[in-house]
Amino acid sequence: MTPTMMDLPLTLDWIVDRAERETSRCEIVSRRPDRSLVRTTYGAVIARARRLARALIGMGIQRGDRVATLMWNHAEHLEAYFGIPLAGAVLHTLNLRLPPDDIAFIANDAGDRMLIVDDVLLPLFEKIKAAGARFERVFVVGGDGSYEQLLAGAPDVALPKLAETDALGTCYTSGTTGRPKGVVYSHRSTILHTLVVALPDSLELSRAETLLPVVPMFHVNAWGLPYAAAMVGCKLVFPGPCLDPPSLLELMQDEHVTVAAGVPTIWIGIRDVLDAKPGAYKLRPDVRMIVGGSAAPEQLIRDFDRLRLRLIHAWGMTETSPIGTVSRLSPELAAADEATRYKARARQGVAVPLVDIRVRNEAGDVPADDSTSGEVLIRGPWIAGSYAGGHTPERWTADGYFRTGDVARIDAHGYIQLTDRIADLVKSGGEWIATQELENALMGHPSVREAAVIGVPHPKWSERPLAAIVFKDGQTATQDELRSFLAAKFPKYWLPDAFVTVESIPRTSAGKFKKTELRAQFKDWRW
Repeated sequence: MTPTMMDLPLTLDWIVDRAERETSRCEIVSRRPDRSLVRTTYGAVIARARRLARALIGMGIQRGDRVATLMWNHAEHLEAYFGIPLAGAVLHTLNLRLPPDDIAFIANDAGDRMLIVDDVLLPLFEKIKAAGARFERVFVVGGDGSYEQLLAGAPDVALPKLAETDALGTCYTSGTTGRPKGVVYSHRSTILHTLVVALPDSLELSRAETLLPVVPMFHVNAWGLPYAAAMVGCKLVFPGPCLDPPSLLELMQDEHVTVAAGVPTIWIGIRDVLDAKPGAYKLRPDVRMIVGGSAAPEQLIRDFDRLRLRLIHAWGMTETSPIGTVSRLSPELAAADEATRYKARARQGVAVPLVDIRVRNEAGDVPADDSTSGEVLIRGPWIAGSYAGGHTPERWTADGYFRTGDVARIDAHGYIQLTDRIADLVKSGGEWIATQELENALMGHPSVREAAVIGVPHPKWSERPLAAIVFKDGQTATQDELRSFLAAKFPKYWLPDAFVTVESIPRTSAGKFKKTELRAQFKDWRW
């Protein structure tokens, strides 16, 4: 039998047209570098995005050409999220937290023709240009007004008909293992990702929400949240470059935010301020705070429950668009005891719909015994099937799964617990030690703000774990106290042989611990 359904392409204009038609008056708030707030609407943003698309076509941009952005989170960046793909071009968000040399390499590797840049980021742009980045034209938001001139000069030309197989955007990996590599998202993959992101058991977005994406729009398309927000028509609150906890708390309070998204570092800072100034901020109860980028310790989840805020784990990568799993309690787990519930919430959760995840080691798929470890493999309609340029094909299995490089276990409920990156495992005396589990446990100590564990060379055991500790203000703990705190949770050989106090832990542009720097710092450690 032949299907009788319409065969319509899954392209971004479906989301843009609906937002313009159904939620055009919904508000979008942007904080500027001077801390002022600018208010606009979806209708105004989309009208300007269409002008941007026509202007780019008038400038000679062709289907598949790359147009880069170097911008913070604000309404003009959202215009680029819509306008560049509507022109048939490819949105390329440049990660401004990378070194200028890396940004220049990425821009040239992608073949970016044009750049839209915030005026406050022009000093960084000059460094990128000095590092060899080549753009045909550069348009500045603010400053000289060239971006506004670009929109004002948009010709009256028709926008191209889009195909769902067209490239919509590209992001590059962080380059922690070799040069950054490009991942290219299609219109189809982005629309399917957007639909699932908004589902109740995923990130649960609706028209009734007010969303604060703290996660940068230059990092994996802000986890797809700008597109999901436009699809459902929820109010958007953009923080701009003002990411300190008091600024974020002020926005959450004044704009009545119901959903926020960011990495653990952000939420640790928020917790510390709320604890230091009880009652200073009047937040909506049960604000959902989505955490990704790296694992949130169970203690942080408990702390936010105490503050009547709800932390929700999600996991993904550049290669997964990025949402792969979300940790929400099943009805069975919701009825379990408190310890079981918190343990489940501290896991990375289960695969979202349309995503298939396997945890596999040399013996095959691991059993759901919460004991056997393996590498996380993933496939789905918004999971990368290759890198741009065909780099490192060995990252994909013969049966079509992407090798994430993450090590995990699965429990009887199907919840995934990431235990480490393969590159960060410590091999001591022939036994593997998962550093991420030690870190999360250490961050449950009442005196510890952050902890990172690395392996350093050892004359007898090959490697032994060393823990770098950032204590909370005015607090401390001895090595014996920290070791005793871990002793009830882990085998003796897992316990770090040394604890060092540091002012801060180096981080990647995505907010993850940068253990390569820690290993370099302590490579000459003497036991």
